[in-house]
Amino acid sequence: MNDKMAGGIAPNPNLGGHSAMPRTALRRRRLGVAVLTALAIGAAGAAPAAQAQDEEPTDLITNGDFASGTTGWWTTANLTGAVADGEWCVDVPGGTANAWDAIVGQDGLPLVTGESYELRFTARATADVSVRALVQRPVDPWPTAVEEFPVLSSEAQDFSYAFTANADWTDAQLAFQIGRHAEPWQFCISEVQLLTGAEPPVYEPDTGPRVRVNQVGYLPDGPKRATLVTDAADPVPWQLHDAAGTLVAEGDSQPHGEESTSGESVHVIDFSDASATGEGFTLTADGETSYPFAIGGNPYGDLAVDAMSFYYPMRSGIAIDDAIAPGYGREAGHVDTAPNQGDGAVTCPANACDYALDVTGGWYDAGDHGKYVVNGGISVAQLMSVYERALNAPTGDTGRLGDGSLRIPEHGDGVPDVLDEARWEVEFLLAMQVPASEELAGMAHHKIHDEKWTGLPLMPADDPQPRYLQPPSTAATLNLAAAAAQAARLFEPYDADFAAECLEAAETAWQAALAHPDLYAPDTSPDGGGPYGDSDVSDEFYWAAAELFLTTGTKSYEDYLLASKVHEADSFGPGAFYWGGVAGLAKLDLALVPNALPGRDEIVTQVVAGADGYLDLQAASPWGLSYGSSGTFDWGSNSAVLNELVVVATAFDLTGEAKYRDGVLTGLDYILGRNALGNSYVTGYGSHDSHNMHSRWFANQLDPNLPNPPAGTLAGGPNSVTGTWDPVAQRWLTGCAPQRCYIDDIGSWSTNELTINWNAPLAQIATFAAEQAGTAAATPSCEVQYLINGQWPGGFNAQIVVTNTGDEPLQDLSLKWALPTGQSIVNSWSVALTRDGHTVTATDIAGGQELKPGRTFTFGFIGAKDARTAVAPASVTCSAA
Repeated sequence: MNDKMAGGIAPNPNLGGHSAMPRTALRRRRLGVAVLTALAIGAAGAAPAAQAQDEEPTDLITNGDFASGTTGWWTTANLTGAVADGEWCVDVPGGTANAWDAIVGQDGLPLVTGESYELRFTARATADVSVRALVQRPVDPWPTAVEEFPVLSSEAQDFSYAFTANADWTDAQLAFQIGRHAEPWQFCISEVQLLTGAEPPVYEPDTGPRVRVNQVGYLPDGPKRATLVTDAADPVPWQLHDAAGTLVAEGDSQPHGEESTSGESVHVIDFSDASATGEGFTLTADGETSYPFAIGGNPYGDLAVDAMSFYYPMRSGIAIDDAIAPGYGREAGHVDTAPNQGDGAVTCPANACDYALDVTGGWYDAGDHGKYVVNGGISVAQLMSVYERALNAPTGDTGRLGDGSLRIPEHGDGVPDVLDEARWEVEFLLAMQVPASEELAGMAHHKIHDEKWTGLPLMPADDPQPRYLQPPSTAATLNLAAAAAQAARLFEPYDADFAAECLEAAETAWQAALAHPDLYAPDTSPDGGGPYGDSDVSDEFYWAAAELFLTTGTKSYEDYLLASKVHEADSFGPGAFYWGGVAGLAKLDLALVPNALPGRDEIVTQVVAGADGYLDLQAASPWGLSYGSSGTFDWGSNSAVLNELVVVATAFDLTGEAKYRDGVLTGLDYILGRNALGNSYVTGYGSHDSHNMHSRWFANQLDPNLPNPPAGTLAGGPNSVTGTWDPVAQRWLTGCAPQRCYIDDIGSWSTNELTINWNAPLAQIATFAAEQAGTAAATPSCEVQYLINGQWPGGFNAQIVVTNTGDEPLQDLSLKWALPTGQSIVNSWSVALTRDGHTVTATDIAGGQELKPGRTFTFGFIGAKDARTAVAPASVTCSAA
């Protein structure tokens, strides 16, 4: 992932990945910011926090009014200044990389467990800057009692922050960390106090209206439900109004009662029968009116594009063009240009290897500058699956993904943009492979990252840390094998040489993994990167074998799949799959991508059964939520919600049953605002959205000169596993109901980080939802049989029979399917066939005449194939006038 927790991975590693924090003098483990609350005074001069009843506060600060000059205070050696009129001003040099490169501080402050304190100070600056104010222990691992990032201006401002100590400290330190800025400036401070007896701070999130809706929109022919938070025991009336205030539908709510994941009593409002369409609808019930939303159009079209365009600003090794991604332009990171030490020739720490690799490129994994093969593998696989689904699913639309469809620089090359973006990461994965001349040739290094954690904010081009390859692992090697094998079949129509390179790397990695099946990545990590530890790689072996089989059809991969203990096991539990458990991902591809695996129908049955289980859980939840019924929301829970929906979407693709389509749309409602916090977890979507995700360069909360994350960025989401919490979560979320264990704060990496593996399922589900807009009414009543009547070395005969199963004639009937990899069309009869990439379209069916009810029409073609067995496509789509 995700971010980092000192000493090892989260107790439940199901979704988390990174888990360590900075350990450098005078800074706490991981940088963060406290939530904006009424406790922060700022320029408006709010009242100070109340004191405990009948107690006079004690000020723990020595000489906070600077009446005795700077007695009791210290600075780093690069600061000089003077006291005048009770204000201490210091000159801060420019060009420092981190906040802690320049510090003003005071030591020896006593804190008592459970006692609340108020930090007050007045500060100004000669430039608009953010600084870091914190109370911590000045010893490794730098535990923090409070951390804030006030934004200073030329006008003096009063600041106040309350906090409760969670440990007895006799040696706490107050530190103002004021480095990190490019230009010199002056920092002035006065009236510093740390007062005892403060009112304990309480976090009350803004949950908005008690009528919780999908704040983006609903499809006209899809489910339309909301959740009402109310103590009412009986149904309450609801009204749906359009943007003009006109009543368009009404009814009564369905009481559910107390609900454990939200800690609230709720009702369900079902307005699925509403037929009106447009923008700006609102739902009113129990004296509350929802945020506005749309019905109709294609509310998810832009979201699908944004979720995939998220990856371009995450690229390493390339300058981000502001003309392509407005507001996100930046210099290239880690390209061997000072202060970067770069990725062009990276070796192992402590001379653990005697070679260096050029691993420039790829995606930064999350909010830091690390790049991880394990997390990169699943992320790029799911992104490629957006395109592979378009090839093979009845409602797939490759046109939506064509050249020019995303905000990336590779336009005009004739390659679908989603594949161009995926290639940026696949090439990085290939670069992480151990060279042929080395002892572990063919294996893949687990990751590359900085020697030490860096602070926030820090642009990639400004990272000064040395970077190292971490040792190869079996898990990373199999991730490379699986992702490269998938890339080989998808790129073959567009770049045969690259496809061949990918396949060679995949098969080399497979053989290396077989030779070294137990090189496990540990659950702990050196400083500067998350571990992604994994000591059970049976699922990775299964996934790699599946992708290699789908691409090559080779019997050895088939045999491995059929013999694996994973093959018949239930692979669709809570969260469906994640970076450390990829068996479900393999089975989705085996079910959907055309192949001749013996017993493939059993895999299809497993996928559909998994989807049915998620729908059962969803039906029991007043939030339409299949995840979290156990009461636990893991780190990155939003990705778990979406990965379960990927399974449900695949069941729809395999069966065509509307209940699965509706289940996906219902589940997406939770992500976009129908939840306990009334929050859309996707930046730029909804009236109340997450936008302060943990990131070193999308860090507007820390530096107003930097942007928020781009539109279409998914937040990690509620995390109820307290053992994995960051200090911000520890400070504000204690006692939270599972759905409410989230805070939109840049310091809360355990609830609010952004990651490449979380945005991937968002891209899959948003694209699926976008492709459902308007499809239900357009589906004609036809049945198609696609038969392989005979085959021989290098060729086969296919026959297609289409039947009108409806009551009306079908005009201008056409069929569309994805030609399986390795097949081509030599000639056809009784129909006109055209091919665009994998996609084949059949027109002039029935000689261009209407196909009457109950009648059939048959056509066929002679095809060429490689050495694999010819197989039918997963589905054939009908369309008619």
